[in-house]
Amino acid sequence: MITFDSLTLKAWIEENREFLTGARIQKIQQPTRKDFIFSIRSKGETKKLYININPQFFHVCFMSRENEQKRLIEIPKKPPMFCMLLRKYLENAVISKINQPPYERILEFYIETYNELSEKIYLCLAVELMGKHSNVVLYNYDTNIILGCAHNVGAEKSREREMAGTLPYVYPPKQNKTDILTYTGEIDYEKLSKDFYWFSKAFECLVKDCPLEKIKKFIELQGLSPAISGDFKEYSLFSALLPASILQNSVNEMLDNYYTFYQAEYKFETLKSHLLAICTTKLKKIESSIEKMNIQLSDINNSRQFRLYGDLLMANLYNLKDFIPSATVFNYENNSDLTIELDETKTIKENANRFYKLYNKTKTRKAKLSELCEEAELKAKYYEETIYSLDSSSDISNLLEIEDELEPDNKTKCNVKKAVLPDEIELEGYKVYIGRNNRQNDYIISKLAKDEDFWFHTKDCAGSHVLLKCSSPSDKILFECAKIAKKHSSASTSSKVGVIYTRCKNLKKPPKANLGYVTYKNEKEIIID
Repeated sequence: MITFDSLTLKAWIEENREFLTGARIQKIQQPTRKDFIFSIRSKGETKKLYININPQFFHVCFMSRENEQKRLIEIPKKPPMFCMLLRKYLENAVISKINQPPYERILEFYIETYNELSEKIYLCLAVELMGKHSNVVLYNYDTNIILGCAHNVGAEKSREREMAGTLPYVYPPKQNKTDILTYTGEIDYEKLSKDFYWFSKAFECLVKDCPLEKIKKFIELQGLSPAISGDFKEYSLFSALLPASILQNSVNEMLDNYYTFYQAEYKFETLKSHLLAICTTKLKKIESSIEKMNIQLSDINNSRQFRLYGDLLMANLYNLKDFIPSATVFNYENNSDLTIELDETKTIKENANRFYKLYNKTKTRKAKLSELCEEAELKAKYYEETIYSLDSSSDISNLLEIEDELEPDNKTKCNVKKAVLPDEIELEGYKVYIGRNNRQNDYIISKLAKDEDFWFHTKDCAGSHVLLKCSSPSDKILFECAKIAKKHSSASTSSKVGVIYTRCKNLKKPPKANLGYVTYKNEKEIIID
């Protein structure tokens, strides 16, 4: 991934200077501690200025609506304190000019506004795009005193440059470099970023072996033609430096598209990891509970012995004395004598009743444990299906559906249009639907399936529900649908997999069942080898 450099900032400023000069700041939002959105009105048009100071994605650009959705921006109900400070001083203020200090990755907005006494004051909003040191600082231009910043920098973090309210604002220490525009000697292409201003490591690699005069033209932004490489690994202000690249209409479009790609990818992976962690943790807990319940059930299976003890004691009620520690009786089941340990504080009848109570108690307990074990197994199957759906997801909309399902009270509030319909393909003129998650599987069963249609699912493993919209398919079509069901399952790489299928009229969704869960009957099986 290419990092935002001072030359790119210079090109962006030159491109947008006219729009920003004299523009009015209408609205300020701060989705997170590390990104800001300024709604700016100028020349009859409103644009959203996006500022990101995350060390991974630091940049500035005007967002398009499409890329705003891809970034999954969520505006908090309660804005952070720094956002409130910016709103107090900057909303409805006018940007008098923008500036870039020489060679720095700092974007300065000089702003005219009024204080509480209706006196005109001059402020400066400095957007510092410097990797892990990125920051947004608001200070009074006349007094040079900081009013606030996105995050404070104390003496323990930086000896040379503390950043906090009431402290004076100072520029970063100057680097010991040369301006290549005034340089006439020999250059070492391996040390361009160390010896000269305007060069990042990425730009240094792109201009390797270019003549000095041509490099100077690049620094002067001559022949500007923004482009992004086909694999989105690189961008450049000059398409000639990137072979087989995708040309962009402007520097801003290049930055917007490039960083949106990586932010969307990062948020996809983050959300996927978060949801997988939730499902995996819950599945482990459920499997542990099932294991414990099975151990208890195996112990309870010996409960029939309590009933036998009670029957034998009642059969020998008048042959035995009360209040004895044990009784030896004839066991008619295996034709042998049996010694039963008793409670010597109780009579024989009371001991027999005690064994009957133990039998009934364990019998009830066994029924309850069996019911709980069955419920736990259904939950385990549900989370296995969800984990499969997450592993096979390649679209953020699928993840958002799963998040809505797993965390309905904590879902991501964003403008992304969530997918509702499952995947649809055509097979010899017939429609085939494939569910990508539990919600889509449920939609197939409850909305799309008709009685005479055919339903497919892999046997004893997680996978997608596959629906064939055909009442009398040939064996070939059935086999192809079974192959589709295998392909979209956790057993896709297995050598031999069973796929069950039946007509949809044989499906039943139990009350209060998890999404996508069905029972079936009259099923047939196809072995895919």
